[in-house]
Amino acid sequence: MSSSQTTYRPRAEEVKSLREATQAGMIECRNALAEAGGDFEKAKAKLAAAGAEKLAKKAERTANQGLVESYVHAGGKIASLIEVNCETDFVARGEKFAGLAKDLAMQIVAMSPLYVDRSAIPEPMIAEKKAEFESQAPAGKSPEVKEKIITGKLEKWFGDVCLVDQPFVKSDSGQTVAELIASVAGVLGEKIKVKRFARFALGE
Repeated sequence: MSSSQTTYRPRAEEVKSLREATQAGMIECRNALAEAGGDFEKAKAKLAAAGAEKLAKKAERTANQGLVESYVHAGGKIASLIEVNCETDFVARGEKFAGLAKDLAMQIVAMSPLYVDRSAIPEPMIAEKKAEFESQAPAGKSPEVKEKIITGKLEKWFGDVCLVDQPFVKSDSGQTVAELIASVAGVLGEKIKVKRFARFALGE
């Protein structure tokens, strides 16, 4: 570690800016800036990595704070409501968490998911879809090939009907909603989960 990293003392405004960008604690932001020698982007990366590690340790913790967010599409004919949970009120009131909730509400309007995740799908429905895909499997294929085809179709169906499995509409890299949530949770250092949502369309 260089002497600039060990002796660098972040200014208050730098710590404040990093905290606003990451929602991390004051001490964590100060330490990250000191270790990064004042490099803002390196400090953000350090906090993101540390947040991901903390998130893994917090997987079993209760997320009972959060907010209910809405999104109304232009014209007022389609809208959504979503409840997104986190661990603390501080994070729930932060700009990054609110932005995530708004993005998820927009995702619901744009992509019309039916369930939060696979665990919310009734088992009989999954069995019905699997039977449907089995009946569509081409004849003459080996059992292994048929199973791959069926699994592939099931995965595609999950990606259509489950919010967290869908591609995030604002991503150009194929990022899924689950990956988006995980990235924000890693930065904030808290467990984040979608509890429920509803989509409304005029006349439906």
